[in-house]
Amino acid sequence: MSEMSGKVAVITGAAGGMGRVAAGLFARRGVKVVVADLDADGGASAVADIRTGGGEATFVRTDVSVEADAMALVQAALDTYGRLDYAMNNAAVEGEVLPLAEQPTETFRRVIDVNLAGVFFGLKHQIPALLRQGGGAIVNVASIAGVRGHPGLAPYVASKHAVNGLTKTAAIEYGARGVRVNSLCPGGILTPQLQRYLDAAPDLRAAVIDANPMRRLAAPEEMAEAAVWLCSPAASYVNGHELVVDGGKIASDV
Repeated sequence: MSEMSGKVAVITGAAGGMGRVAAGLFARRGVKVVVADLDADGGASAVADIRTGGGEATFVRTDVSVEADAMALVQAALDTYGRLDYAMNNAAVEGEVLPLAEQPTETFRRVIDVNLAGVFFGLKHQIPALLRQGGGAIVNVASIAGVRGHPGLAPYVASKHAVNGLTKTAAIEYGARGVRVNSLCPGGILTPQLQRYLDAAPDLRAAVIDANPMRRLAAPEEMAEAAVWLCSPAASYVNGHELVVDGGKIASDV
């Protein structure tokens, strides 16, 4: 992936979890990374790790649900590095685990604001920058909850289905102009947050693992590799695709 060296990427939700791992992997491919997150301490730490590894990165505090922040993030990439080639719209919240009729309206609105409006604002301001550069690639992080239902997570499921819809539409509108847009639909990822949750519920951990054909959860690095591949020249004819990376979970449910 030497063709990626010298390119520039913005990654939202990159202070921790999969976003942080992806930021590090992009950097190791020679990409200059703009780390975006609300967590300033985590963002600064992610940048420090990248720089320690010999990469280039900068942090921009960003609330993806605010359009002005999405605009400022793209401008920061242009001001700092002079270009924008890739974007990974990864920031998201899950909301509360409750049946639909019990979901607080404010929770629904917050999930939609971050997960859906955040991706819309990102695309709206990233695409013109990529067009000026002559093209590029965007990965919107959806979920397997974006291609199926999931009890207790109605707002999250709705937001991720909508992310896939935005992805397909953007891909159709801008593919001929050199901008590829795809979505990554992860299954269960063993992030530190999920690890703590499963440690507190051993029975649930066993059930989640047993339900997957590979009998394990994904490492964040596996999702990061998929995101980097979608941006890379190796995926040059992949556009408007929902890449499900779930160890075969959906296949086993059919």
